[in-house]
Amino acid sequence: MSPPDLEAEADQRVQAEDLRDAWTVLDPTDRVEGFRALSSGEAEQFFLEISALDRAHLILGLPTIEQRWWIRALAPDDVADVVQEAPSDERSKLMGLLDEATRREVNALLAYAEDEAGGLMNPRFARLRPEMTVDEAISYLRRQTREHVESIYYAYVLDEHQMLVGVVSFRQLMMARREAKVREIMNTELVTVHAEMDQEAVSRVFAEADLLSVPVVDAQGRMQGIVTADDIVDVVREEATEDIQKIGGSAALEAPYLQVGFIEMMKKRAGWLCVLFFGGTMTVSVIGHFQDRITQIGYLETFIAMIISCGGNCGSQASTLVIRAMALGEVRLRDWWRVFVRELGAGFALGAILGLLGLLRIIVWHHVFEDGGAPMYGERYLLIGSTVAFSVIGVSTWGTLVGALLPFVLRRLGLDPASASAPLVATLSDVTGIVIFFSISIAILSGPMAP
Repeated sequence: MSPPDLEAEADQRVQAEDLRDAWTVLDPTDRVEGFRALSSGEAEQFFLEISALDRAHLILGLPTIEQRWWIRALAPDDVADVVQEAPSDERSKLMGLLDEATRREVNALLAYAEDEAGGLMNPRFARLRPEMTVDEAISYLRRQTREHVESIYYAYVLDEHQMLVGVVSFRQLMMARREAKVREIMNTELVTVHAEMDQEAVSRVFAEADLLSVPVVDAQGRMQGIVTADDIVDVVREEATEDIQKIGGSAALEAPYLQVGFIEMMKKRAGWLCVLFFGGTMTVSVIGHFQDRITQIGYLETFIAMIISCGGNCGSQASTLVIRAMALGEVRLRDWWRVFVRELGAGFALGAILGLLGLLRIIVWHHVFEDGGAPMYGERYLLIGSTVAFSVIGVSTWGTLVGALLPFVLRRLGLDPASASAPLVATLSDVTGIVIFFSISIAILSGPMAP
């Protein structure tokens, strides 16, 4: 079966590469026209490359006869993705384009959340019976491939109750004796995922097991389908994109950047910015509380921005490392104490390095520059330098701990750790960092620097 002849009478066809380059800036009508101007082979390849959202809009823009062909060219799991991405009032129309068997498969997939293994799986997989001979198995697999199975990496051995009892690779089948039974050569050490398992957890199973596909089973152990490596590539990209957007201080976008409407973009970004702005007003309030002290200590006010930025930078580093470790399964909730001890030491060491640089900076500037004919920082420059150094150590240590532990707090509350964005950590560190800075300055300079 080949795609319908798209605009065969066109004198000059659009090149697929040109359409890819222009795709993001084209309106829906131009996209459909450009797609229909592709050659049959290019159109098929292009259709399989675009996202489920783009497929949904493209199919809905085509003539009905072409809609039916293109949606039936997809595997059931891909059809389910297209239906989920389509406007709610168009979904029944898309389902009506399917044959009865495929419609049942897609409905079963739509019963699962799209970020679960059940929502990712393809219900069409190569299956065998344990009592088959190798010769019978090869013939049966050949027939399955011709009829409906598209992705064949392994053949899964099921009993009469559809329970998964083993798996066999094609290499094993080809190397085995023709009269050998499938049960004699199948591997019974199975790696499976449950249908309700989150897609991030499924991606970790792929990474650990190094497989091309993983079987999906229900609560009773009956096989439901397979998740393939190409599905997981999309999952990893989607999850990484979402985490990066959240770490940057924005809610996750639900579509490609250029396809998100202006109003929707503002909603995604303004919420966090308002929270951060409120945090900034707290910083202003804290500085106002210490205004008299700032007037007394003179030069020390010039170091406020430098000192509090140390806390924000250290905290952002720590939160990014911990969030990524959580996403990869390297760190779990029970590891919070180990992370606390590790980051306490790291924060103190980093603060000591930065504090030493701050002290050296004040000493050098004191001897090189003058203020009104006198050394820049006066006779008590070492006290000012010590205040800056100890403040940097305290602020850096505290900021590191805030950045490292905030993801644990969010995970414990059932929230996404990626919400511990760098701007949020920096804002929290700024407020507390100013308190630390002025507390240390009062302790060190209250006697010698008082007017």
